[in-house]
Amino acid sequence: MSNYPDNLRVQIEEYLETLRFSREPATDGLEEAMRYSLLAGGKRIRPVLALATARAIGMEPAAVLPLAAAIELIHTYSLIHDDLPAMDDDELRRGRPTCHVRYGEDVAILAGDALYAEAFRHVIAEQAGPPERVLAAVGELAAASGVDGMVGGQYIDVKGLVEDGGAELRRLHELKTGRLIGASVECVLLLAGDGIRSTTLPHFRAFAAELGVLFQIVDDILDVTGTDVALGKPQGSDERHGKITYVSRYGLEGAREMAAESHRKARAALPPEAHELAQVTDFISTRTS
Repeated sequence: MSNYPDNLRVQIEEYLETLRFSREPATDGLEEAMRYSLLAGGKRIRPVLALATARAIGMEPAAVLPLAAAIELIHTYSLIHDDLPAMDDDELRRGRPTCHVRYGEDVAILAGDALYAEAFRHVIAEQAGPPERVLAAVGELAAASGVDGMVGGQYIDVKGLVEDGGAELRRLHELKTGRLIGASVECVLLLAGDGIRSTTLPHFRAFAAELGVLFQIVDDILDVTGTDVALGKPQGSDERHGKITYVSRYGLEGAREMAAESHRKARAALPPEAHELAQVTDFISTRTS
């Protein structure tokens, strides 16, 4: 953890703190609920990946802060909705009451909806760059969070299609978790346009795809081996919900071996100058929460 690029995380935290959403007193309560979840802390892995990617390809990390913030808004919206009684029914997130416990289900749903909409408004309004490149990044972000990405993966999960044999476990997590993690890298590459060598692109994209899978395998392991305090939420929720995970399918040792192999592949795909991306990769593989 000491090697995690906390300087990038601090940049993200300071930027997120400046964001305001309500433009009239009547919706101030909605903004409060949005910021309650948005500013709950964490390692900010997705936006940190965006900033680290920018540095690795020769851009200033601060140049992609609006995009990175938009990614975190979308991730936060997904967490709010994941925690709802109709989904994972969790009452704790990062060690404190989830949004629907604190503000009610109705406000939590609206807070998630608003964060998703505000993410796109923010990146369109604030992200500098040639319009065609910003549009390409926005399109990738929308795809990564929609039916062909995070939401589609959630559908496969809640409908139990892996259990029924209608989808592969890896494919579920490539969509549900990996696609937005991948977009944290891909959207920056799209903003850079011709500024990044074509020979480098496949390596970054292979890295991003493998990193999303690594994150989920480790998440499944922690759901079995972690503690409520470390995780900031109840341990064992996957088992209680009867979900097929890397641990339930391959066993704890099998999952650990798969995580080690995924970590190796992700690291191998990175060019030497991407040391902060390597730090994030190492953190994900060894994280305890």
